[in-house]
Amino acid sequence: MMAKCVLYVEDNEDNVYMLSRRLKRKGWDVEVAPTGEDGVRMAENKSYDLILMDLSLPGIDGWQATQIIREKGILTPILALSAHAMQEHIDQALSAGANDFDSKPVDFTRLLSKMSKLGE
Repeated sequence: MMAKCVLYVEDNEDNVYMLSRRLKRKGWDVEVAPTGEDGVRMAENKSYDLILMDLSLPGIDGWQATQIIREKGILTPILALSAHAMQEHIDQALSAGANDFDSKPVDFTRLLSKMSKLGE
Protein backbone atom coordinates (compact mmCIF):
# COMPACT_ATOMS: atom_id res chain seq x y z
CA MET A 1 0.00 0.00 0.00
CA MET A 2 1.31 3.45 -0.87
CA ALA A 3 1.84 5.82 2.01
CA LYS A 4 -0.89 8.39 2.41
CA CYS A 5 0.24 11.99 2.18
CA VAL A 6 -0.97 14.63 4.61
CA LEU A 7 -0.50 18.39 4.33
CA TYR A 8 0.00 19.74 7.86
CA VAL A 9 -0.63 23.51 8.08
CA GLU A 10 0.89 24.60 11.40
CA ASP A 11 3.21 27.43 12.46
CA ASN A 12 4.35 25.99 15.81
CA GLU A 13 7.61 24.12 15.18
CA ASP A 14 7.31 21.95 18.31
CA ASN A 15 3.86 20.74 17.23
CA VAL A 16 5.13 20.11 13.70
CA TYR A 17 8.11 18.13 14.96
CA MET A 18 6.18 15.96 17.42
CA LEU A 19 3.13 15.21 15.29
CA SER A 20 5.09 14.72 12.04
CA ARG A 21 7.36 12.17 13.70
CA ARG A 22 4.43 10.21 15.11
CA LEU A 23 2.50 10.28 11.83
CA LYS A 24 5.55 9.13 9.85
CA ARG A 25 5.91 6.18 12.21
CA LYS A 26 2.29 5.29 11.38
CA GLY A 27 3.09 5.30 7.66
CA TRP A 28 1.98 8.80 6.65
CA ASP A 29 4.07 11.07 4.43
CA VAL A 30 3.92 14.54 5.99
CA GLU A 31 4.45 17.84 4.18
CA VAL A 32 4.36 21.00 6.27
CA ALA A 33 3.08 24.47 5.44
CA PRO A 34 3.98 27.07 8.12
CA THR A 35 1.34 29.61 7.01
CA GLY A 36 -2.19 29.63 5.64
CA GLU A 37 -0.90 31.13 2.38
CA ASP A 38 1.61 28.28 1.99
CA GLY A 39 -1.11 25.77 2.81
CA VAL A 40 -3.40 27.12 0.07
CA ARG A 41 -0.55 27.17 -2.47
CA MET A 42 0.55 23.62 -1.64
CA ALA A 43 -3.04 22.30 -1.74
CA GLU A 44 -3.41 23.85 -5.21
CA ASN A 45 -0.19 22.35 -6.53
CA LYS A 46 -0.45 18.80 -5.22
CA SER A 47 -3.16 16.30 -4.43
CA TYR A 48 -3.07 15.23 -0.76
CA ASP A 49 -5.05 12.49 0.96
CA LEU A 50 -5.78 14.79 3.89
CA ILE A 51 -5.11 18.30 5.19
CA LEU A 52 -4.52 18.96 8.91
CA MET A 53 -5.32 22.65 9.37
CA ASP A 54 -4.36 24.56 12.50
CA LEU A 55 -6.87 27.39 12.90
CA SER A 56 -4.67 29.99 14.58
CA LEU A 57 -2.05 30.91 11.99
CA PRO A 58 -0.24 34.15 11.22
CA GLY A 59 -1.56 36.03 8.16
CA ILE A 60 -4.41 34.05 6.62
CA ASP A 61 -5.76 31.98 9.51
CA GLY A 62 -6.94 28.40 9.22
CA TRP A 63 -10.60 29.36 8.74
CA GLN A 64 -9.74 31.63 5.80
CA ALA A 65 -7.29 29.12 4.30
CA THR A 66 -9.94 26.39 4.51
CA GLN A 67 -12.50 28.64 2.83
CA ILE A 68 -10.09 29.61 0.03
CA ILE A 69 -9.17 25.95 -0.58
CA ARG A 70 -12.87 25.10 -0.89
CA GLU A 71 -13.55 28.12 -3.15
CA LYS A 72 -10.84 26.81 -5.47
CA GLY A 73 -12.79 23.57 -5.80
CA ILE A 74 -10.28 21.45 -3.88
CA LEU A 75 -12.18 18.61 -2.20
CA THR A 76 -9.36 17.11 -0.10
CA PRO A 77 -10.72 16.26 3.38
CA ILE A 78 -9.71 18.91 5.94
CA LEU A 79 -9.37 18.19 9.65
CA ALA A 80 -9.28 21.46 11.59
CA LEU A 81 -7.17 21.64 14.76
CA SER A 82 -7.49 24.22 17.52
CA ALA A 83 -6.68 24.68 21.18
CA HIS A 84 -9.96 26.62 21.39
CA ALA A 85 -12.48 23.80 21.20
CA MET A 86 -15.52 25.98 21.89
CA GLN A 87 -18.61 25.09 19.90
CA GLU A 88 -18.49 28.37 17.94
CA HIS A 89 -14.95 27.58 16.74
CA ILE A 90 -16.03 24.09 15.69
CA ASP A 91 -19.08 25.47 13.86
CA GLN A 92 -16.96 28.16 12.16
CA ALA A 93 -14.43 25.58 10.98
CA LEU A 94 -17.12 23.28 9.62
CA SER A 95 -18.96 26.10 7.88
CA ALA A 96 -15.66 27.25 6.31
CA GLY A 97 -15.47 23.80 4.71
CA ALA A 98 -13.60 21.57 7.17
CA ASN A 99 -14.83 17.97 7.32
CA ASP A 100 -14.04 17.44 10.99
CA PHE A 101 -12.48 19.12 14.02
CA ASP A 102 -10.09 17.99 16.74
CA SER A 103 -8.85 19.84 19.80
CA LYS A 104 -5.26 20.54 20.81
CA PRO A 105 -3.25 19.31 22.57
CA VAL A 106 -3.84 16.41 20.23
CA ASP A 107 -4.92 13.02 21.54
CA PHE A 108 -2.93 10.99 19.01
CA THR A 109 -5.15 7.90 19.05
CA ARG A 110 -8.29 9.98 18.52
CA LEU A 111 -6.58 12.05 15.79
CA LEU A 112 -5.47 8.91 13.91
CA SER A 113 -8.99 7.53 14.09
CA LYS A 114 -10.45 10.75 12.66
CA MET A 115 -7.73 10.85 9.98
CA SER A 116 -8.37 7.29 8.85
CA LYS A 117 -12.14 7.93 8.67
CA LEU A 118 -11.58 11.01 6.49
CA GLY A 119 -8.91 9.34 4.39
CA GLU A 120 -11.09 6.36 3.40
